[in-house]
Amino acid sequence: MKNVSIVFYISVVILALLVLVGVTMPATLENVTSSLQDAITNTFGWYYLIVVTLFVIVCLYLLVSPIGRIKLGKEEDTPEFSRPTWLAMLFSAGMGIGLVFYGTAEPISHYAISSPTGETGTDQAMKDAMRYTFFHWGIHAWAIYGIIALSLAYFTFRKGERSLISATLKPIIGKQADGFIGKIIDIIAVIATVIGVATTLGFGAVQINGGLSYLFNVPSNLTSQFLIVLVVTILFIVSALTGLGKGIKILSNTNMILALALFLLTFILGPTLFTLNLFTDTIGAYLQNLINMSFRIAPLNEEHRNWINGWTIFYWAWWIAWSPFVGIFIARVSKGRTIREFVVCVLLIPSLIGFIWFATFGSAGMLLEHDGIASISKLATEESLFGVFANYPMGTTLSIIAIILIGTFFITSADSGTYVLGMMTTNGSQNPSNSVKVIWGVLLTAIALVLLYSGGLQALQNTMIIAALPFSIVMVLMTVSLLKSLNKEAKEFGIGKLKKQNKK
Repeated sequence: MKNVSIVFYISVVILALLVLVGVTMPATLENVTSSLQDAITNTFGWYYLIVVTLFVIVCLYLLVSPIGRIKLGKEEDTPEFSRPTWLAMLFSAGMGIGLVFYGTAEPISHYAISSPTGETGTDQAMKDAMRYTFFHWGIHAWAIYGIIALSLAYFTFRKGERSLISATLKPIIGKQADGFIGKIIDIIAVIATVIGVATTLGFGAVQINGGLSYLFNVPSNLTSQFLIVLVVTILFIVSALTGLGKGIKILSNTNMILALALFLLTFILGPTLFTLNLFTDTIGAYLQNLINMSFRIAPLNEEHRNWINGWTIFYWAWWIAWSPFVGIFIARVSKGRTIREFVVCVLLIPSLIGFIWFATFGSAGMLLEHDGIASISKLATEESLFGVFANYPMGTTLSIIAIILIGTFFITSADSGTYVLGMMTTNGSQNPSNSVKVIWGVLLTAIALVLLYSGGLQALQNTMIIAALPFSIVMVLMTVSLLKSLNKEAKEFGIGKLKKQNKK
């Protein structure tokens, strides 16, 4: 296979062993991952909160700093994709299935099942539910992606380095980036990526199964989920073989059209005025409480701490585990953009779109519950969205659109994942071979199926939190390296001085 590195072979062996253990000893895998997950969230919860908040601060600094004028590429480089297509591609890769899976499920859980403040079923609980949902899917999540993508795009297109995580660390570890230490870093990134993408594929399979079960009484079990994953695997491998400019581009634009249709129909058919009012109120509460939520660890309240572990720490780990995949993909499609444009379009615009999405689907579910029309909270997580649609005109149509959207998001995520993993394991090649992409597609499917088999959604979540911890350390090093290189370039070209002279 062309340009395949040692990273590919070692990563495949490690992941194949994980698949083998999951198939032969599923209970053991579930128990081990559960114990490790508990230890990590209890011991390193404070660390996750501080590190992710620092990523936000760095992104906002780059947004307002004169450094923001630096281009992710040579001065003559122009963007490869139009801005709408670019936004569609990064949004589909960055959130995708998660938005549909948690759009109703998370707000209704915070409101009616387990509140971040311990108070469920009240008006205040509804406000708290939406505020924390915004927090989990807002600028903190996109800052994690942004740091990785910025580092990779800057070092690849501006500095001419290979498109590898290890290559971004050259300013602080020098030649070691090309040696043994660099290979270890790239292997950690590959494993975190595989676990993160496999987890999301598992979520997608479970929700597609939930929708089919709710609508057509298809059995909601492991067999159905296996069949769903296998069908989608064939589709995304076919898409992956068509290349970045065709398969992923077409699917990403399709995703945005379907998502827009689902959103508009739900917004119009649902409690429109209530949604607008709750959205406006929550934006204010989110901004007002952002610092407090960013560092909230509840050291003296076990109930609140358990909630933070199960939601906030889980999400920060999820975004970190996904960040090599999403970061490399966003970097690949962001050549020619300035840092300032990049931060606006990767940090702020997707956050705002996510807020509007959750306000629409979350308020719909919570109001049905609040008014006693339907007990959405009694449904399985993967069925909550379909439970909302069942109470609306055109409910079946909405549910079918949602299932198709989950499927296209599923294919896009897996398609992008195989492309990125191919890049990471072929020395940063911008066009990895089809054979490498097919191998990664099969492995992603196998791991998603094994994790579902060994313990369902809980095993998926446990494994992701474990995979995220070592990569978070790599992310910190990448941030230091990026700032060091950017500040050096700013001094060399007098970027800050130039601004002062212009003012004079």
